[in-house]
Amino acid sequence: MTASEREGAAHRRPRRKRRHPRRWLIALPVLAVGGWLWLQWQCWGLQTCRALAQLPGLPQGFDGFTIVHLSDLHGHEYGAGSRELLERVRAERPDLIVVTGDLIDQKSQLEMVPALARGLAAIAPSYYVTGNHEWALGSGTVRELKAVLAQCGVSVLSNQYEILERGGSKLVLAGVDDPNGRADQTTPEELRAQIEGQAPGLFTLLLAHRNDHFGQYAAAGYDFVMSGHGHGGIVRLPFVGGLIGTDRRFFPPWTSGVYAVGDSALFVSRGLGNNTVPFKGLRVFNRPEVAVVTLTR
Repeated sequence: MTASEREGAAHRRPRRKRRHPRRWLIALPVLAVGGWLWLQWQCWGLQTCRALAQLPGLPQGFDGFTIVHLSDLHGHEYGAGSRELLERVRAERPDLIVVTGDLIDQKSQLEMVPALARGLAAIAPSYYVTGNHEWALGSGTVRELKAVLAQCGVSVLSNQYEILERGGSKLVLAGVDDPNGRADQTTPEELRAQIEGQAPGLFTLLLAHRNDHFGQYAAAGYDFVMSGHGHGGIVRLPFVGGLIGTDRRFFPPWTSGVYAVGDSALFVSRGLGNNTVPFKGLRVFNRPEVAVVTLTR
């Protein structure tokens, strides 16, 4: 190489690496499909979650009592005839099963109720209270739903209570209809007064759909409340919890797990389904759950 050739080579610009647009054409669809599948898993990837509710006033005979808590199914079926959901519930061998509202979103979804209700009732005593979505369908649909559940062996608590006995101990299991129900319905406070008048001093376990009414239930004197409604806060953030409340406010309280206010305690299920309201049809870091709650003293 001559001196002039060497000098020209020294001033020659380095060659740029060739871009590979075809790689991006392949990668972008793969990433999009992967993200979509991940969101589907977040929204519908059923999981079983266990919690311990420590309740100082719990009667001795109910120490270790196990409750499977289902909520906010919104008409979704996990497998034909809710097979996957029933298998998960059966595997827990619960003492009691409770369903705290928003079982269906549409009248046509009544068709999925009998198989689920019969399956639950065959596993353990099962109880149901209404949510806001059932009442949005009209009182006629609510009456039909309650009748179907009762015919299939699920007890419906409409501002009513029963006394449960176990190991020589008793407690009150009460349930209230959602506030979207009849304007003249018995209030939670009135029901609590009835309980105290007829079964004074007994520990009270209340089934009520709305988690954000816990302050009201605690003030009325209920010992332990089990609710849903909040969908876990839609999006859950590490060390923060739920991001969006049912009232569309950020960082709502009482979205998942066990809480206490004064002498009352609350367990909130993140729920099993999604609905069509914007943002509520999405779950992020907040998979649907079969909640298994063990009561302890």
